[in-house]
Amino acid sequence: MPTDTAETLQSDYRISVEPLPGPISAIIDGVQVASSDKALVMHESFLPSCVYFPLEDVDQSLLRRSTLHTFCPFKGTASYWSVALDDGVNENAAWSYKRPLDAGLPVGGYISFAEAEVERYEADDNTKAALVPPVPTTTGSSSLLEWLLLEAWLAETPGVLTAELARHLSATGMPLMRLNVGIWTLHPQLVGKTLTWTKAADSVTVVNTPRGALTTPAYLKSPVRFVSEGLGGVRQRLDVENPEFHFPVMDELREAGGTDYVAMPLPFSDGQIHTLTLASDDPNGFTVAGLGQLYLAIPTLSRLFEAHTVRQNTAVLLDTYLGPRTGRQVLNGLTQRGDGENIHAVIWFCDLRESSALADSMPREEFLQSLNDYFDAVGGAVQEHGGEVLRFIGDAVLAIFPTGENGGSGPRHSAAQACYDAIEAVRSADSRMIELNERRSGENKDPLGFGIGLHLGEVTYGNIGTPERLEFTVIGAAANEAARLENLTKELQTQVLVSDTFAGAFPETLKPMGRHALRGVNQEMDVFTLAS
Repeated sequence: MPTDTAETLQSDYRISVEPLPGPISAIIDGVQVASSDKALVMHESFLPSCVYFPLEDVDQSLLRRSTLHTFCPFKGTASYWSVALDDGVNENAAWSYKRPLDAGLPVGGYISFAEAEVERYEADDNTKAALVPPVPTTTGSSSLLEWLLLEAWLAETPGVLTAELARHLSATGMPLMRLNVGIWTLHPQLVGKTLTWTKAADSVTVVNTPRGALTTPAYLKSPVRFVSEGLGGVRQRLDVENPEFHFPVMDELREAGGTDYVAMPLPFSDGQIHTLTLASDDPNGFTVAGLGQLYLAIPTLSRLFEAHTVRQNTAVLLDTYLGPRTGRQVLNGLTQRGDGENIHAVIWFCDLRESSALADSMPREEFLQSLNDYFDAVGGAVQEHGGEVLRFIGDAVLAIFPTGENGGSGPRHSAAQACYDAIEAVRSADSRMIELNERRSGENKDPLGFGIGLHLGEVTYGNIGTPERLEFTVIGAAANEAARLENLTKELQTQVLVSDTFAGAFPETLKPMGRHALRGVNQEMDVFTLAS
């Protein structure tokens, strides 16, 4: 226990730890949970003063170990306890620094109770007076806080926000060599992304993290994993022997001239922990003042990065589940039943042959894999050539190639171009299915067949359904006729059929297949297939 004041004072952020002049007791819900004449008080800028009790002066029978950890870049990682009383359990009501950093060394192993949980402290007037914190100064960090409040929200992307944060920290005197922000994302192929600013480039690079990366040694042996799993944070001088933390990234930073490293949580409101890491190449590393201003900014920074992440996740999910063109429509406000427009488009309807027999002849997992392989082939072909997949209807694919005519919101393609793109997608789908069936043949699996119907016409592109459960799709006679054309491919034993309207707009020669009646369509239609 210190006999003199232990104090760190750097420009505007102050931490001091002092012995209290007399005995003090902490009362929670009428119960004395701790009483000591050796307690300490910590005064920290902008935070309530905290009383720290020696472990032996705390009623340990009331403590229940919690899984919560929090991190302070100059005091260290705090471990938490809940306090169990007759009236119930006060969750995460107490904490302690088991391995404190420099500013927290005087209270290492001591226990403090959350201000909101303590009903009162019992002490003499002298001791109570010592609990009153000194007035903090605010001069040095005001530029960062002012930027956070007035300008940071204007950043259009997370990359811009990261770059501006690094520049403002540097401008306040923080010796930054590198700043990383690690964000978890909702994406079908990616688990997250890392935004990295370096002093040398004074710019931000974005690296996407594929889902498989979480099982690699690079992640398993990283500070990001340590922080993201709620184990607290990391503060490590890089220029010392026998460091407490040893991660491979620290060796890389040391070789690049790094002297000090910090990894801290960036918590979002949903409880998920993202990460912010800093590296310095200054011989003195980071100061309490520099880290203090960032520590105060973390809650606001977390909300700003969360807002960007939520918007990007929303856009990705809409793209994934609706398609990029349809997703933009919804994100831009078309969210009510009946919202939409009439568009002119090629309607693509594709169906898997004999899917019921396939489902009955193989295990469910194998059938789902076959179905997804088929969707990869035909849906991937549509996307490759500028179309948009709107729906997977069982084993069928509904897609559009908008022309931009009649006020449609699609790209300003002519009808001829839309038809050409659709036929190129058909050819690509055929090639992909041939490759898939060659692979299936090598695995002693039956080949997969499919049929495609193409029609050109006007459809309503918008929301249908109940007020609470909507689907953004196309409806109208043209969509129905495309489905009927696909069904006719089975009767005519051909893979692709197109309508006379489509054939009239398509710039190449097509092979006539005669005039046929389509189920549910009043007039017979001349239909065509590919010439070769």
